[in-house]
This record gives sequence, structure tokens and C-alpha cells, in this order.
Amino acid sequence: MYYHRQLEKVLLETAKNFSCITLYGARQTGKSTMARNIFKDCEYVTFDDSRERELALNNPELFLESHGVPLIIDEIQKVPSIMESIKIRIDNAKLENTKNNKRNSLMYVLTGSYTLEIREKASETLAGRTAIIEVSSFSWCEKQKKEGSAFDPDIDVLKSKQSDFVYMNRYEVFDEIMLGGMPEYWISRPGRETFFESYIATYLEKDVSRAINISRLDDFRRFMKVIALRTAQPVNYEEIGSAVGIDSRTVKNWISILIATGIIFELQPYEKNLAKRIIKTPKLYFVDTGLCAYLCGWSDSKILEASQMNGAFFETYVVSEIVKSLRNSGKRIEYCLYYYRDRDQKEVDLIYVKNQTLYPIEVKKGIKKYRADKSFRILEQYKMPIATGLVIDTSDKVFPINKDAYYCPVGMIGL
Repeated sequence: MYYHRQLEKVLLETAKNFSCITLYGARQTGKSTMARNIFKDCEYVTFDDSRERELALNNPELFLESHGVPLIIDEIQKVPSIMESIKIRIDNAKLENTKNNKRNSLMYVLTGSYTLEIREKASETLAGRTAIIEVSSFSWCEKQKKEGSAFDPDIDVLKSKQSDFVYMNRYEVFDEIMLGGMPEYWISRPGRETFFESYIATYLEKDVSRAINISRLDDFRRFMKVIALRTAQPVNYEEIGSAVGIDSRTVKNWISILIATGIIFELQPYEKNLAKRIIKTPKLYFVDTGLCAYLCGWSDSKILEASQMNGAFFETYVVSEIVKSLRNSGKRIEYCLYYYRDRDQKEVDLIYVKNQTLYPIEVKKGIKKYRADKSFRILEQYKMPIATGLVIDTSDKVFPINKDAYYCPVGMIGL
């Protein structure tokens, strides 16, 4: 069964204006499946096929000539040099179309999982010729087969969407956290241990081994578990290094690998040329909560919900859902999503910036009476407009806490 993705609209619109689209993201997020379903006229080839890979490496012109266009090339990171020949073909086609007064059309769709290498090579070689788009695992709205849109913290916008939202209590949220959003696992529900162990083994073998010495893969697996136990926390390089037995420089390098391969993402602290007391370190979050829970050793959602890590996992779920909704709408999170924490331990979980206005957001498991406005007031130092804030929890509707903050149900993210 194919589940339609919210990103499809962005891809179809992008295909009208670009000769090439580069899709990147973590393994098992459905990149090639989505590409093959929405670009049905494209031939498909993967560099997992050793014959195709060797031909592309040794004779890229013959490889491209033998397949023609439009063409989907999967696992592009295995032969990044092919982009040089793709560039030449795109430029020649544009020149020919200009002479004949024809419109340029989509020629190539490239997909791959080693984000850093793909983005760097595509940005350098195919600059101005390819759109570069990140693909995440399933969002809650995609699982519910709802159309969805980018998360917008505006109260009036949220109220207008209330009729479409599906209520989730905290037990249902933690069931979702345990499942995660990898399409194959969510749809087919194979054995949990088998699926995630196979996923990690493939990830280490095919992605991580490209960046570090193969003799250190066991250390990297242990490193992944340590990072999983610290999801939704500001990164502490020395503490992580001590737990794994590596130096802080290696920690920074290995974190960059996790980010580059789409396993985690960073949330940066908000700054505006002042706030000298703000902690400058980013917070790290796992993109897929199912993988994070497995790495932490959790096997039951009820036990996780009752544990001391329940708040961190609930926050990870909420933030990852917001990030997915933004990415699925073609938005970059580094332009609008931040957090605040200073050395006095005053903090705001999320700050959404829109039209030079700050939207403060707190993420809380369960429903209680919060003094959210108390923590939100710390943002007044920025001398910017502060909109009505949100407390995202397991409430059943959007309703006011006080004049400065509203409850927002977790199930409304991405509608």
C-alpha cells in the first residue's frame, strides 16, 4: 500500500521549474518510493546494482545515454561524479530548448541517504540546475492520510483547523513514539528487534563506514545509544565523549555524521545580537522516535510513558512532527525554529519566528494549569513583538490558559 506524502505537492511544483531534483534524507524514509510513484514516466535505476554503478563510474556518458530521460537515479551518493555529466546534459538541453523556443522539462531525479556528500556535490556541481529537498519519515498527518500543511502557531489558524484534527491521549502518543515513522515499519509492522537491528547494521555499513574507520563502527553504535539517551537536551561534548570513551573533537565529528545522514537534527538557540548570557550550544533531537526508543532500550510504550525520559521523548515527538511539517512544505527549520535557555536555567522549549514576531511554545506531557506566560516573558529582552504563546500537550482542543497562552493539542501539528 502506498501512502501519499505531503511533500508530493512541493515536488510536482518544483518539477515545473527545474531540470533536476535531488532528494536526500535518512534511510527508509521513502525517497525512491515517492519519486517512482509521482514521476511515473521516469525510468528507474539504482547504484545498488553493481553493473550500473561500474558503468556510471567508468563511462558516465554511456550510462546516461543508455538510459535517456527522464530518469530517476537512486543511491546517487555511490557515484557522485555522475553529477558532472548530468550538468553537461542539462546545459545542452537548455541551450537546445532556447534555440527551439521550448520549455525546459524535468530530466533527472536523484535520491540518496548520505546528506552531506549529496548536498555539497549537488550544490557545487548542479548549482542553479537542481532543487535540493529533504525527505523525512512519516508524519502523524500522513499516517492519518490527511493533506496537511506547515505548522503555524497562530491561534486563529489553529482554531480554523480544529474540525480536522484527530484527538490523541498520552497513551496513544507514546504508542506512536514507539512506532516511529519509517514507512516500511509503520505499514508492515515486522518484528521490532529484527527491523531496527537490520536498519542500524545497514546504516553503519553503508553510511557511517563512508566517514569513519570501519574498526570504530562498534564505538559509533555505542555513541548512537548515548546520543539517544540525550535526545531533546543541549549537547555537552565532554560529557558525551566521557560516556563513549572518545574526545570532544570526535564527538563533534560523529554528531555531524548523524546530522548528515538524517538521523538527528539540531535546534539552534535564538539570538539577536544581544543575549550574551544565552547558552550557545544547540539541542539535539532524533528525527525518528521509534529508532530513538529502540536505541535507548525501551520495548513497551507504557513503561516509557511512566519513565523519567517521558518528557524528553514527548518533546522529541512534538518537535520532530513540527520539523516534518515544515520540511514537507519546502521550508527550512533553521530560518524559523529555535529554542531559548540561559545560564540562569530560564528556558522556552521552542521559539517560532514569523514576520519578525516571536511565537513562544512550551511542550508538556499531560494537562495541567501552567504559568506559561511566566517563562514566555523572558523573550521581552529582544524588543520584538511576542505573539500569543502555545502549550502543546494532550488537550482535546485549542483553548486559552490566560491572555498570553493557549493549549494546543499535539494531534494538530501539521494539519
